[in-house]
Amino acid sequence: MSLLSKVVRCMRTIAPLELADTRWDNVGVLVEPPYPQPQCNKVFLTIDLTPQVLEEALSDPKVGTIVSYHPPIFRAMKRLVQDDVKQDIVMKAIAKGVGIYSPHTACDNCVDGVNDWLASGLGKGIVQPIEPALNPPEGHEQAGTGRLFTYDEPTPLTVVIDKIKELTGLPFIRVAKVNNGSELIKTVAICAGSGSSVLNPVDADLFFTGEMGHHDVLAALAKGTNVILCEHTNTERGYLSAVLRPKLQDMLVNERSAEGDAIEVVVSKLDKDPLEIM
Repeated sequence: MSLLSKVVRCMRTIAPLELADTRWDNVGVLVEPPYPQPQCNKVFLTIDLTPQVLEEALSDPKVGTIVSYHPPIFRAMKRLVQDDVKQDIVMKAIAKGVGIYSPHTACDNCVDGVNDWLASGLGKGIVQPIEPALNPPEGHEQAGTGRLFTYDEPTPLTVVIDKIKELTGLPFIRVAKVNNGSELIKTVAICAGSGSSVLNPVDADLFFTGEMGHHDVLAALAKGTNVILCEHTNTERGYLSAVLRPKLQDMLVNERSAEGDAIEVVVSKLDKDPLEIM
């Protein structure tokens, strides 16, 4: 069994593709090289597969599979040419014999996925999906879109902010406050990445997401909801090291490469959000 096949089997357990929003998302195996990289025993995790991150992965001949949270193939491709960034990434991966798998919204919606990781940093409370999954697979009965976190005890907004900074490792986040943030927070609606479509219909004391449009933030404030924005991928990236890498490593612990080497799961060191607060 190829390294890509081993990874696919594990990822289908961690984040079943049935949980992805396939109305618009593109998940699963995106690149299956006909001539896989020989002597490979490393799985490379990243949020975005940019040219710089691809170069980082391909510079290590032991990398045979890339798990890219965001799908590098999203829109249809009618040709494969080097002057198109996405097409160039695909061709270089194929040329090096490296497979690419993307879990995206399956990883958001699954149990112990990205949104559950965000909720885990808020403190003591109850977590439930905003939109429960229909007919979820076994082991993912609490799966669904977004999360609604309810504190056991109402908590000051300043405390919630500090917890989110600690979870994400960010020194600064963007905050829109109702009544100058003086009211306690009981409920937090959570959506990793871009949260407007999921969060806008929800009644909560706080929206916690990566990004929202200006007018969506104003609408939230008008109905008495505070907003915390961390930038899109800053609400996703920490999940790779905190949850996915150890979980995938544990599932691959008894697997071996074609040469008999143990499988190693690594996280990109160059992957980062393109926006910085300076």
